[in-house]
Amino acid sequence: MKIELTNEATQRIQGKIDNQTGYLKLKYDTEGCGCVVSGIPTLWFVHEPEEGEDITIETNSYPILVEKSKMVFLDEDLKIDFSSQSNTFQLKSPGQIINGRMNFLMFPGE
Repeated sequence: MKIELTNEATQRIQGKIDNQTGYLKLKYDTEGCGCVVSGIPTLWFVHEPEEGEDITIETNSYPILVEKSKMVFLDEDLKIDFSSQSNTFQLKSPGQIINGRMNFLMFPGE
């Protein structure tokens, strides 16, 4: 899997995490979706990886954690961008926009 972050996305992430310690994670969120196939990719900033579940993908900017068991639902080549128009992150692949309004959550579940 290859993940690229645009310059705009990298700058927005830096502004949000503001030198806090943690990990950027591309979470395939299925809570409230009813079915694992209906998940929604979101960006999370977490304290630590989930042992035995998260793998690290090196990018052109930040390393990103991805759930090994959910990689099947993601395309092989991904790009994380930021839309100034909608003020949201976007997850794209060469063939589609996977999530045009991707949330960024700081330390979810706390």
